[in-house]
Amino acid sequence: MDPSSVTNVYPITPNIGCIVTGKPADGVAQVQRTRQEAAEFKHNNGYEIPVHYLAKRMATLNQVYTQHARMRAYGVVSILAGVDDEKGPMIYKVDPAGGNFGYKGCAAGEKFEACENFLEKRLKDNPDLNTEQTIQLAILTLQTALAVDLKATEIEVGVVVGTGRFKMLSEEQIDDHLVAIAERD
Repeated sequence: MDPSSVTNVYPITPNIGCIVTGKPADGVAQVQRTRQEAAEFKHNNGYEIPVHYLAKRMATLNQVYTQHARMRAYGVVSILAGVDDEKGPMIYKVDPAGGNFGYKGCAAGEKFEACENFLEKRLKDNPDLNTEQTIQLAILTLQTALAVDLKATEIEVGVVVGTGRFKMLSEEQIDDHLVAIAERD
């Protein structure tokens, strides 16, 4: 199996990225539905869907799945990130029950509580971070919660850069951040 074919980070639109955690097949289905909703919105309205509206729409669809016995709710938590033209950078977590919440920093998965506590403490001390500091804080949060030193081949990092475009960092870029974190400690 090609390791680059296994991912949990997906582009939804050129300006919105999504991270899913949970059942892999449900994650792919959720991402495809999210892309469909974004494409329909652009077709109907002539502009890109705002992140907050996409999160609300996906949460509503997830909630409908909990109402009918013939439908099984998706077994994934999605995190949508993007830059809104009016509201700036935004990140939303959408759960399978239909909840969607905006965050300054959030986590999903097995050790999400430890990650969110770590993020809360760090963001309380320094709420205004630049892009480099934000990426390094995210990696450090994951390393701290898992209590391991990560390698560039073991993690994926997706960012919404200053222009509002979503992109994935290469292994070399991730390695540079890991080195910066190690040197700082």
